[in-house]
Amino acid sequence: MGTPDFAVASLDALVTAGHEIVGVITAPDKLAGRGMKLTESAVKKYAVEKNLPVLQPEKLKDPAFIESLKALNADVQIVVAFRMLPEIVWNMPPMGTINVHGSLLPDYRGAAPINWAVMNGEKETGVTTFKLKHEIDTGNILLQDRMPIGDNETATEVHDRMKILGAQLLLKTVTMLAAGTLKEYPQQLSEHPKHAPKLFTKDCEIDWNNPVHKIHNQIRGLSVFPGALTKLEGKILKVFTSMPEIIQHKEPVGNMLSDGKTYLKFACNDGYLHIKDLQLEGKKRMTTEDFLRGYRLSNSK
Repeated sequence: MGTPDFAVASLDALVTAGHEIVGVITAPDKLAGRGMKLTESAVKKYAVEKNLPVLQPEKLKDPAFIESLKALNADVQIVVAFRMLPEIVWNMPPMGTINVHGSLLPDYRGAAPINWAVMNGEKETGVTTFKLKHEIDTGNILLQDRMPIGDNETATEVHDRMKILGAQLLLKTVTMLAAGTLKEYPQQLSEHPKHAPKLFTKDCEIDWNNPVHKIHNQIRGLSVFPGALTKLEGKILKVFTSMPEIIQHKEPVGNMLSDGKTYLKFACNDGYLHIKDLQLEGKKRMTTEDFLRGYRLSNSK
């Protein structure tokens, strides 16, 4: 059960290892792009290529879907980046339902664990396999594996490494489950748990009053999607890559400075943040140098 590219790596690992995939459950096709064409999920595309049976329920409690799911007679269900499941679904298979989650649970429960870990400046994250139960991301932990986060690494770069690590951990989990050697243990919440809620526009808006490194981490954690947002001469500017510069200055916080050719930076309370990769409203994504070649700033110095 999965939808985006992150889930494809896990499905591919199971297929490559020779496990029998009796069914693939993914989101319905949806209209997307400028041409509003009907688009399949990444998981469906892979499943069709491999001739795997596909179910695309609109509603997970639909009686017809429940009957189709029962008919698959699965030993275990695997969930990677899918929807919240009703109990009638996650409690169906005799060996339970296993979720692959992109954090070291119990920290960063929620919809955007990779983004929030990077935004919060974490130096380490990881992957957890756990047994699903009713409350989201609270089931018993099965296995975990850790991975570092680079100082300038973006959420997309962490995502691309993590999907491989997650697939490997899932394969190990399923192998041990089949052998009867897998143990599970309850999650122990810390006094100050870290959360990973769904991202909203307010989470993407840059506050230049924040310290340089906090803004830098915000930009990294939102790159490339949904992207950190600010304004440039009245237009929305999406920032993908930045470089912090800690230095004392007398510029008003939020002021934009540029030589009109090679650099574009914003004043923060403890330095400047250089914008390296951006997309102005109505334009394509490009480097700052390319952007400045074709855009005349009214205030450059």
